[in-house]
Amino acid sequence: MSRIGNQPIPVPDGVDIDIKSNDVTVKGPRGTLTRTFHEDMSISRENGTVLVARPSDTGE
Repeated sequence: MSRIGNQPIPVPDGVDIDIKSNDVTVKGPRGTLTRTFHEDMSISRENGTVLVARPSDTGE
């Protein structure tokens, strides 16, 4: 199974990310995108990147 989902997501300059619980809003020069992730997902921002982690490696 691919592990590309384990890599941090870089946040370019000029892009603002707001994380509230599992609601993520990304605002940039090309518009705004809001996404609600599953409650078991862990989303955090560190050093100019966004990290998304799932609770286990099962395919559920």
